[in-house]
Amino acid sequence: MKVPVSWLREYIKEPFDSDDVARRLTMAGTEVAGIERIGSSWEGVSVGLVLEVKPHPNADRLRLVTVDAGSSRNEVVCGAPNVAAGQKIAYARIGACLIDGHTGQTAVLKPAKIRGVVSEGMVCSEKELGLSDDHEGILVLPESAPLGMPLSDYMGETVFDLEVTPNRPDMLSILGVACETAALLGVSPVIPEPEFCGGGEAIERLVDVSIEAPDLCLRYSASLVRGIVIKESPDWLKNRLVNAGMRPINNVVDVTNYVMLEYGQPLHAFDFNNVEEHRIVVRRAEEGCPFITLDGVERKLSSDMLMICDGKGPVAIAGVMGGENSEVTPETTEVLLESASFLPASVHFTGSRLGLTSAASQRFERGLSPHLALKALKRATSLIVELAGGTPAKGVIDEKPGLKPLISVPVRLSRVNHLLGASYTREEIVSTLELLGCEITPGSSQDDIFVKPPYWRSDINLEQDVIEEVARIRGYDTIPLNMLDKAIPNQTPNPMLGLKRQMRQTLIGLGFNELQSWAMTSTAMLKKALNQPELSISPLQLKKPMTVEQECLRTSLRPALVSSLASNRRFEEGAIRLFELGAVYLPREGDLPDEPQMLGGIITSSCIKQHWNMQPEKVDFFTLKGIVEALLGSVGVKAEYLPSADGGLKPGVQAAILIDGNRLGVLGELHPDVCRAVEIEESAFLFELNITTLLPFTLAEKSYCPVPKYPAVLRDIALVVENSVTHAQIMDILAGYPLVVDSKLFDIYAGKPVPDGYKSMAYRLTFLSEKKTLTDDAVDKVLGQILSRLEKQLGAVLRR
Repeated sequence: MKVPVSWLREYIKEPFDSDDVARRLTMAGTEVAGIERIGSSWEGVSVGLVLEVKPHPNADRLRLVTVDAGSSRNEVVCGAPNVAAGQKIAYARIGACLIDGHTGQTAVLKPAKIRGVVSEGMVCSEKELGLSDDHEGILVLPESAPLGMPLSDYMGETVFDLEVTPNRPDMLSILGVACETAALLGVSPVIPEPEFCGGGEAIERLVDVSIEAPDLCLRYSASLVRGIVIKESPDWLKNRLVNAGMRPINNVVDVTNYVMLEYGQPLHAFDFNNVEEHRIVVRRAEEGCPFITLDGVERKLSSDMLMICDGKGPVAIAGVMGGENSEVTPETTEVLLESASFLPASVHFTGSRLGLTSAASQRFERGLSPHLALKALKRATSLIVELAGGTPAKGVIDEKPGLKPLISVPVRLSRVNHLLGASYTREEIVSTLELLGCEITPGSSQDDIFVKPPYWRSDINLEQDVIEEVARIRGYDTIPLNMLDKAIPNQTPNPMLGLKRQMRQTLIGLGFNELQSWAMTSTAMLKKALNQPELSISPLQLKKPMTVEQECLRTSLRPALVSSLASNRRFEEGAIRLFELGAVYLPREGDLPDEPQMLGGIITSSCIKQHWNMQPEKVDFFTLKGIVEALLGSVGVKAEYLPSADGGLKPGVQAAILIDGNRLGVLGELHPDVCRAVEIEESAFLFELNITTLLPFTLAEKSYCPVPKYPAVLRDIALVVENSVTHAQIMDILAGYPLVVDSKLFDIYAGKPVPDGYKSMAYRLTFLSEKKTLTDDAVDKVLGQILSRLEKQLGAVLRR
């Protein structure tokens, strides 16, 4: 929101410093993101008077202009076609800093001889002053411009660029900012009450308005002005609009934009002669109905969009944009002026679905007060009569099916100080609220008051809202710093947050980067990522999705993981490791969805080179399995891995992850069909863990294990087993011997001299006793028992 400071000064009569106001607004919650100072570079430019215009002796398109600058008369060579004697213009002396009309760069004006004639300065265009891109002619000032006055004093402006929060629609208006500023300065703003005198026929006889969707249209006000003349707006109005970031169009449209900026209330002007049957109907659109908006684009409407219609069909999209079929043109002589209030959610939905946003929709979406509509209508009507002539019809139409009276909020003064930790008096609190325009009514006791917010504030509804206003206006920096008067309560840690923090830190330590994606995805993307032509779990569909890509709630983290890998691969070479922690949404019949917390990770098959003089590490299924084992080990859990049949993973290169028979997740190589579907041109490995299922297994009490007193004994064995024998089967047998405290598989080999259908699996066993030092004989005895049992149960033979 751009706010010209000179406009604020119309409502705040007391002098103020713009930099001080910018600081106060920012500290009160509305950030002044920037301050533009128009005219700060106009040193050496002043108001001049054109005394004489003569032809250039050596050029047909140039003329010699004699300028009275107040203190001197100078001759300037000028090529502008619109320069004429008697005009007040912007005259730049030699040495002034201007914008070059051809290059757009800033340059210092130097003495120049143009076609044999010395030019003693320049008559400036708007582009040379940085006001616009218009370079076709000079800037002509009003006749009332004081001769010789510095242009920065006459036309200079300071403009605030405000970052308005979603809960403050009033700050999208000059009046709202003026009231806020006045309260911060401790003064009262001067806000005139808008009125107009209708001298024509009663409007009820000329226009019929009906609201068929009262749930979406809270208020609809209208006035009618006949006999107007469409023309260019006066300079003061155009300058105001330009400084506020809007483009002037014509006097009627400019008035609607001006009043929208002034009051924050959007308005729309219809060419009354193009309103069929002189009737306005506020209703829902017909499904699939085409409509051409003011920007010339044809849009398809849906039945849940609110439209403004005449006796024939739609003429405007309510709260968003008008239509071509009723816009104001140079031939317009009668205008029907609309000032309405629409349901914020309806305007937001319509604009989002149509991909259309406007200054009006931005205001309606924030919950604009319906009480603004009639005041803004009266103000705009009086301005149109002033600038376009014509006669307004008698009275206004004001249908208000959803208008609710302003309600007083009960406030306890003791609660104000208790919540803020301050000690404001009753008079300080009451005077602060009155500065904001609130009406204060005493309650049943000295501690109670009733606060009625001003009509332009739709965000003050609760006692806490009122307390926040007191804190903002009094100043957060005035709240004293006090020590706590009570002991800090003991913290009860959230086990899930602790588990997620631990797993996040572990994965980051393993070289992963975390991604955070939307909880919404598309059915098509779920089918691709899960490799399911028909989804086994039907996702919950959003009733009003923003886009097709966000039409349903995710049932898996895989869509974001695979799509993020594919997009990162386009810009990055080498190894990529990504993970995400978040909820998935599993539908339940007749109930809200189940929302288990999931952890998903994905790695590429690209090798990881740890150091320049080291061989790169090979990445495969066992790399991923090692990552998962390390991850679970970091939270004190050991899992088992069994064959799996996940359709999204490559057959034979995947495993289900279980703890005590409970399925925790899955890991494996991404299925080639999935890689092709999402355009991944390499092998990738993915794991998924259900953190909600994992949590109970991480909460077991941990006991201290002392450092061993006696040395360990290491033995390496190589077993020849059938290809069907798994690592898990061998580990189960080894786990049955207490003296074997650790066992690691360090090699798998198939090929000669190992027979066909067999493989060699090499293990390093660690033997340790807590009671004594183990002898070789004792270790050999246990090892013999192990080999005997392996041979008997699995057919394993020691490789010699």
